[in-house]
Amino acid sequence: MRRRSSLVLVALAAAVLGGALSLLGAKVIGLTDGPASTVYVPRDARELGPGPNEPVSASARPLLGNGFDPARIYAARSAGVVTVFAFFDKTDPHGAQGSGFVVTETGYILTSAHVITDAGDTAKTTEASRIFIGFRDGDRAKADIVGWDVYDDVALLRVAPGSHTLSPVPLGDSSRVRAGDPVAAMGSPFGNEDSISVGVVSAVRRSIMSLTSAYKVVDAIQIDAPITHGNSGGPLFDARGRVIGINAQIRTDSGTAEGVGFAVPINAAQRSMRQLAAVGHVVYAYLGVTTETLTPALARHLGYETARGAILSTVRDGSPADRAGLRGGSDEETFNGETITRGGDLIVAIDGRAVRSADDVVRQVAARLPGELAALTIMRGGERRVVRVRLGSRPVAPETSR
Repeated sequence: MRRRSSLVLVALAAAVLGGALSLLGAKVIGLTDGPASTVYVPRDARELGPGPNEPVSASARPLLGNGFDPARIYAARSAGVVTVFAFFDKTDPHGAQGSGFVVTETGYILTSAHVITDAGDTAKTTEASRIFIGFRDGDRAKADIVGWDVYDDVALLRVAPGSHTLSPVPLGDSSRVRAGDPVAAMGSPFGNEDSISVGVVSAVRRSIMSLTSAYKVVDAIQIDAPITHGNSGGPLFDARGRVIGINAQIRTDSGTAEGVGFAVPINAAQRSMRQLAAVGHVVYAYLGVTTETLTPALARHLGYETARGAILSTVRDGSPADRAGLRGGSDEETFNGETITRGGDLIVAIDGRAVRSADDVVRQVAARLPGELAALTIMRGGERRVVRVRLGSRPVAPETSR
């Protein structure tokens, strides 16, 4: 008993001494001087803040919790979703109507390029002469066009920060989206402002034709949440209330809202937004080829030693690919019900990153800037070689689509 009592006394003395030392240390570093504050340490450079002229969503935060609650998303985000009214003719009393969403407290608003321009309808793109933004409370404010990207169908507008209370919405990461994820599309379908529809992601990494250019939009998000005329330019939210895409178009045989919906991935839209905010226009790198996806069955048929890649079907005359000596196909044939091209170079990697499909070529080239040097690993005549190409600037209306 005496030994146990001694141990207890020693433990109590140690606890008292430890507490005194902790209080003394806290006093020294200032933890006891007034209310405590939390210091946030960024995990990487991307969280340090925007670069020059780079708009970001500064105030909104993801919703907590893991459940999908459309009512909660609507309550938290509807103030940041707007209606875009575009007037192209001074005599037109109605104009065009789409959707958009506020991304910064300084007044930047994202929408679709086809909402505020006639891109895709005429040879030369014309922007609307007047733009007005309708807010949830029915108030309107005049907006200026910062610029647009016809390739990914993205446009950036801006309203004066003092013209209306602004509620920016947070932007997510579209590369993390998976098929089956719940989503909520918000906007003004058929002019019915402040609407929400829900569904799931039907597929990701879809390659679709842009409504505003001759190029494809890769990594588009396919959804079954109903969207229709007027939804264009509105946000597609994930379960935590973050924007993962811009609702852009539907594919339909009937010409109505019945069909498959697609959203431009927000990662691509942010790339456009940064360029538009900085210089008012976008630039994309250009290779100047058309490609076809090499599948394992096709590889066996054509005698390739590798099972995946992108076959060069055509190389545009005078393009960067042409100047670098890349070769397109020489003839066509039908295989497994598809028309294929024979004899062209096979791209298997760009700057060491594997190319497994035709879309990978678009994806990797679009991630670069004009003037950059790209190292293409190709297969030609059974031999692997590296061809260096100085990328050009993407023309608006090319004969090819890469």
